Amino acid sequence: MLTRRGRGGTGPATRPARLLAAIGLALLLAVAAAPPAATVAAAREGGIECPIGQNDCDVWDDDPGTPGNPGNPGGGDPGDGESGGGGKCQWNGKVIPCYDNVLGWFNNGDGCYYKLAEPQPEGTPEGQQWYLATCNGGDLGSQRPVLLDAPPPGYGTPPDPEELARRALASISLLPPRVAIAPRKDVGPGLVGLPVWMWASPGRNYFGPLRASASDRGLTVSITATVDEIVWDMGNGDQVTCDDPGTPYDPKGPDAGRPSPDCGYHGGYAKADTYDVSATTHWTVRWSGGGQSGEIPQTRTSGTVQIQIDELQVVTR
Repeated sequence: MLTRRGRGGTGPATRPARLLAAIGLALLLAVAAAPPAATVAAAREGGIECPIGQNDCDVWDDDPGTPGNPGNPGGGDPGDGESGGGGKCQWNGKVIPCYDNVLGWFNNGDGCYYKLAEPQPEGTPEGQQWYLATCNGGDLGSQRPVLLDAPPPGYGTPPDPEELARRALASISLLPPRVAIAPRKDVGPGLVGLPVWMWASPGRNYFGPLRASASDRGLTVSITATVDEIVWDMGNGDQVTCDDPGTPYDPKGPDAGRPSPDCGYHGGYAKADTYDVSATTHWTVRWSGGGQSGEIPQTRTSGTVQIQIDELQVVTR
């Protein structure tokens, strides 16, 4: 710590004070010339399930006809579904950047950013360095030059690769599935025990792969997002897991009236009722960068479509 001995002195005892003032002026001018820096950055959260009712959580259910009754007109056009989205530093309970181009590196211990003075002023003691400390989480009004024996905690910390992966994830859109079923309630009821077909739009934003990257302080992290499976909730407690979007039902196709070749409720419903059907895609976001790699699981859930099931009537003579 530097102190000044006496008032108005001109001898060696006043040199530290003059050095301190010169350093402070130079660093403050450097900060003033730089663009304003935000003091608090909003945290980006990952792994949040897309809620039902959100604008992009739409239900897609064109007119598919009815399995078991292939003569019923229908057959929806599924479309391609293409569409245009480590350590944390905190101050007063809010997440802020661990590095700022103007202010330097943040020290969680005292709430100050530290910027190394470059070049170091003449007369800097050997083994020590001058920094400009901007405290109170980056408040430009609380700056002071400090002389330290070693870099403060957090200084020079590299970016967290997973945090960069989540930043890249925030730049792409993993959309909830647009679902369709056959039979469909407003076309005509299905029958107990007959197969049900399910499918979803196969576009890249619905099933991947989607790729993106994010960079910070010389580190670039790349991500690839793909759907591993889609899980259908049949509305009666049963679930059906499919590995792909499924095949649209064609009432005039060769499989009309038969079980779906890849994604269906083959045994059908056991009793007559109206059921709400929905689907959830399970994404895996794989990231790599900085010699590290990992995965970020994500889910997206559709809205519901209804299916009406009637009793199978047996006609006797």
